[in-house]
Amino acid sequence: MSIHSRVAIVTGAAKGIGRAIALRLARDGLNVVVNDLPKMRNELEDVTSEISAFKQQGLAVCGDVSNENEMKSLIASSVEKFGSLDVIKSSFKMISNAGIALTQPLIETYKSDSTMVVAPTEDWDRINKVNARGTFLAYKYAAIQMIKQGRGGRIVGASSIAGKQGFPEWGPYVASKFAVRGLTQTAAIELQKHGITVNAYCPGPVATQLLLDIAAHREAHGRGETPIPDWKPVEVDDIAGLVSFLVKEETKNITGQSFNVNAGALFD
Repeated sequence: MSIHSRVAIVTGAAKGIGRAIALRLARDGLNVVVNDLPKMRNELEDVTSEISAFKQQGLAVCGDVSNENEMKSLIASSVEKFGSLDVIKSSFKMISNAGIALTQPLIETYKSDSTMVVAPTEDWDRINKVNARGTFLAYKYAAIQMIKQGRGGRIVGASSIAGKQGFPEWGPYVASKFAVRGLTQTAAIELQKHGITVNAYCPGPVATQLLLDIAAHREAHGRGETPIPDWKPVEVDDIAGLVSFLVKEETKNITGQSFNVNAGALFD
């Protein structure tokens, strides 16, 4: 099968890391289905326009990756449009309406003008619903389609440096990214016999607007700087380059790995 007819799905693709990966895969010669929440439809359509500049076809499909029926629909829409699925890059999410509750100690809540903003249990549910459940559904239904096609495939998940090391005030997020690493290893073992590789990327702090939003929210509520080490930010194109490598046809023996992209901040 020619690389120029391969098809990829990239979730969380309206901006940031997902957008960079979608454009890199288009540049590499893949047709790309981009997915994000309905409120991001305009941004998704912009990404498909940029994909066409690489002489590849793009398709925007809105939906919630943590909703099982919508994940099934995403896979079905991709196959209906392009006839197959060869690559899926699962969501990178930190809950973008978020800056609010991403960072707080496990045993505390905080208040703004005497109003409780959110409790840690709610953080846990929101973050793990997208990061852990969403990744599970992406892996599951992409694998079903790839097995049906009978020619293997490439699955790449979004973990994090927080999937390899805990950080204060990031408990729910850290747990969700450790979950992605464990799921990646398990899926790699189960799917190897089908010629499907499953890997993940683990970036350090990424130079996106979201990180700035979190910091601004913390400062506005007198909570100080974001509690992560002062590491060199990673560029989204650095991550896109790694994904580009991992989904190549010749990487058939690289599976079950979670690759650091953190400028040497962590060696593990």
